[in-house]
Amino acid sequence: MSTSVLLEPIHAFLSHPTPQSWIDEAIKPQNLTVLLADHLMCELKAAQTAMLLLRRYAVDTESADALLAWLKPFEDFAYRQVGDGDFSSYISLSKKLMSRSNFAHGDELISKMVLLIKEELHHFGQVLEIIQTRNMPYDNIGASRYARGLMQHVRTHEPAKLSDTLICGAFIEARSCERFAAIAPHLDPELTKFYISLLRSEARHYSDYLSLARTVGGDDIEERIAHFRQVEGELIITEDDDFRFHSGLPSAVALAKTA
Repeated sequence: MSTSVLLEPIHAFLSHPTPQSWIDEAIKPQNLTVLLADHLMCELKAAQTAMLLLRRYAVDTESADALLAWLKPFEDFAYRQVGDGDFSSYISLSKKLMSRSNFAHGDELISKMVLLIKEELHHFGQVLEIIQTRNMPYDNIGASRYARGLMQHVRTHEPAKLSDTLICGAFIEARSCERFAAIAPHLDPELTKFYISLLRSEARHYSDYLSLARTVGGDDIEERIAHFRQVEGELIITEDDDFRFHSGLPSAVALAKTA
């Protein structure tokens, strides 16, 4: 499948393309360290989000503990800088997860989210390798308002809370895919190849989240999708003072930092 065909549903799902001013900021050499450090954390946070969904809705206590143990080495490194960054023995989950009998969609949620976690952790390792190979300083930088801005609109009662959370996941993955494609042609050959290689998995993550949202929420979620589309678009086209992978328009403050 060509990149243009792969991106067609992504572009149709999002209300706004990434503004050119964000792309201009993202490809500045002085912003590469921040871009990669934030990308690294985005991969971990994506895995954590999927893990929390599984622990909250789909798996038994023993399986929940296994999920925590799976992510712990990555979290220890990212948040506490414990370990050497070699995660080759931690990419796969050794234990088979057991679905709760009282959750009708448990098997489907487990199947899709375990694959997503595995891929996000693999990408985490790939980004870290790039950072280390280039002798870039690594620091746990603060997140942008993007994901928080989406999650503020999630309803608090079930099953609406789950379906809204899944819709948010679809938008985050779709925007990630769109941005990888937007900046890839402007980066050095290694990063161009790497970001293009991520498109297929990111597009599938978007599709899996949306499919799960429709399974959980039924036919009445189109209004919610439209609501989150508006929220996500506003987050992208309004100003942010700090440049991040999911930040909005660079403000005068943000531009001054890299002038």
